[in-house]
Amino acid sequence: MMGEEEVKPPGKVFLLTGGSGTLGKHIISSGLFKSLLAPTHSELDITNQAAVEKFFLQNDFGVVIHCAALARVGECEKEPEKALLVNAEGTANLVFATIDKEAATGKKIRFIHVSTDGVYQSTKGNYSETDAAMPYNEYGWTKLAAEVAVNTLTNFCVIRTRFLDPKNIRYDAYATDSYTSVIPVDELVKAIAIMADGEFVGTINIGGQKVSDYDAYKRYKPTIKPCEFKDIQCNTPFKLSKDASMNISLWEKVKKRIGVVP
Repeated sequence: MMGEEEVKPPGKVFLLTGGSGTLGKHIISSGLFKSLLAPTHSELDITNQAAVEKFFLQNDFGVVIHCAALARVGECEKEPEKALLVNAEGTANLVFATIDKEAATGKKIRFIHVSTDGVYQSTKGNYSETDAAMPYNEYGWTKLAAEVAVNTLTNFCVIRTRFLDPKNIRYDAYATDSYTSVIPVDELVKAIAIMADGEFVGTINIGGQKVSDYDAYKRYKPTIKPCEFKDIQCNTPFKLSKDASMNISLWEKVKKRIGVVP
């Protein structure tokens, strides 16, 4: 686990998208990002390319932390066009604006993109960054398309992850035989601060050790009940991940290199 004292607060100006979401709110309240621009949707609609370009030209920042997304899987399945617009085209608009701003100012902008473990097939687990991406739902495909756009930049970090909010456990039962590398949202915020202030370029899995959904959530909500994966899947109208656990050895190496204690 990472303590706040182990995370060097970045000294740059940050642009945060998705500040109204769970992750965005925790980034804002963390105190790790001293100079933070967190525009509302009305102030920065990432699906409006002209508006994005205008905002980038009118504001000064050195790092983009891109958390904005249509993230509810069920909504993405029902409205794939909307998911594509927000997750893929919205990200591409930010990438284009970043490239234009770099050209206009002569300064490099660091781009942190929060992606998902859902870009993997999520059936066998222990996925590494070099494994083939094969999403199992609309959300995963749109996030993979967003990654493609981000990869056209020169100073970027794509974070593949899954997080939970210990104060907001939605369900009363979780499967003992489905697995992820989920981490608490505050731990992810600290990881983002590390990567935003670092020099790593590329894609990285950030999470914890492989754990069943039941064990992961019971830690924060002792009253939850165990069930089997098939019980949840049969009552869900879209495909769920059976084993989305990730190989986090690269993340462990990054932490060790900069002296962050596990």
